Amino acid sequence: MADLDTFRSETRAWLEANCPAECRGPIDSDEDRVWGGRDATFKTPAHRRWMDVMGERGWTAPEWPTEYGGGGLSREEAKVLASEMRRIDAQSPLSSFGIWMLGPALLQFGTEAQKKRFLPEIVRGEIRWCQGYSEPGAGSDLAGLQTRAEDKGDHWIVNGQKVWTSYADKADWIFCLVRTDPEAPKHLGISFVLFDMATPGVSTRPITLISGKSPFCETFFDDVRVEKENLVGTLNRGWDVAKALLAHERTMIGGMGDMGRPMGHVAVDSIGLDDAGRLDEPMLRTKIAELDIDVAAFRLSMERVGDQVKAKQVSPAIASMLKYYGSELNKRRHELAMAAGGSDALEWESDRSRKGTAARDWLRTKANSIEGGTSEVQLNIIAKHLLQLPGA
Repeated sequence: MADLDTFRSETRAWLEANCPAECRGPIDSDEDRVWGGRDATFKTPAHRRWMDVMGERGWTAPEWPTEYGGGGLSREEAKVLASEMRRIDAQSPLSSFGIWMLGPALLQFGTEAQKKRFLPEIVRGEIRWCQGYSEPGAGSDLAGLQTRAEDKGDHWIVNGQKVWTSYADKADWIFCLVRTDPEAPKHLGISFVLFDMATPGVSTRPITLISGKSPFCETFFDDVRVEKENLVGTLNRGWDVAKALLAHERTMIGGMGDMGRPMGHVAVDSIGLDDAGRLDEPMLRTKIAELDIDVAAFRLSMERVGDQVKAKQVSPAIASMLKYYGSELNKRRHELAMAAGGSDALEWESDRSRKGTAARDWLRTKANSIEGGTSEVQLNIIAKHLLQLPGA
């Protein structure tokens, strides 16, 4: 405890000295996030500095080993860092599929050369990744994918299509599932490979959602050369890597249930306070209190599961539980934001509404129960592997 107390005081002092004022406060939208990469954009120069200083310290991936650029912190120290960042309302210095999904998979399955090549760049925000999983005919049935990698000796030639590829048009590299043995049963014969999105033959086409925005893309591969050194894990056993990564993805999506500006503050902006200093709408006030309680419980559940994962005492199916409930919390949060805003929240283009941010974000949440595996799939996994219910 004494060591943790010392770490807390040192961390608090460092954060106070290094976290810019511009990087304190809630992140209102994806556009305000720092995604890093070759063509990174930053809301302010301070956001660039914040990413750089945290990356140099390894605190963008605090629990990764120091030899791969991480912070080398224990689970307990990482919790202290997170709590001290919350104390000053510090924004995450880097949003990264590399940190949330690929990095843990590389730590488990990657070669030493792959870890040393990619992990430090991920930590420093120098490379932005996208995920090549879903296909037009292989969404929830992911193992039915048909993108094919033809063996050419020292490399493969990849042909096929992916869909719902988040930010593919902005990513530097892709981690991708391809079929390397078309004769094998569908869960076999799949390999997990990495390649640069600037490789000849890679193209993307954004998909506009009902929100009017395009975070997703169709991604096409036409005779794309992929070097054999970029195979992660064992040839034709990419499904093992895919399952591990899906657990991290679902946990990440579940984490959306614990983010953003407090809903009570959002509602006050629209509704105001009564004479007692409370939100001037009793029924909405009750619903927001219920949401706040559920978010607090969910945050504690996330921490408990993190400890169990570290101790290897948790079922992989727990990720489905977190993904399902976190998605529902995020949808509830945005439903309440719309309720608080009333008819004003339906504005779509005005400057007053920041180009319809509330409405567009609310519509975007409808995809939460689809992406990363549908809610129906998650409930089936929970029923089978956690509740031990018999199959239909």
